[in-house]
Amino acid sequence: MANSAQARKRARQAVATHQHNASLKSALRTAIKKVKKAIAGGDKTVAAKQYQESQAIIDRIADKKAVHKNLASRTKSRLSQAIKGMAAA
Repeated sequence: MANSAQARKRARQAVATHQHNASLKSALRTAIKKVKKAIAGGDKTVAAKQYQESQAIIDRIADKKAVHKNLASRTKSRLSQAIKGMAAA
């Protein structure tokens, strides 16, 4: 347990930060799932539109450093490749 006032405050702040970051990560996962669902639906235009909407969410969460920027970039790249591959399939 924290022994000083400063340590107690940092512990409170850590809890609040953890909850905020968990919320952001949940939104990130939801955005990714929406795109994957659109890809599974088979309509390329719907998938591309959903990707555009989700791309902004992914970038916003990465800018807030809830997840690493490379994770966001990698995720967007994989989703984009999946959408591009839909025409061939």
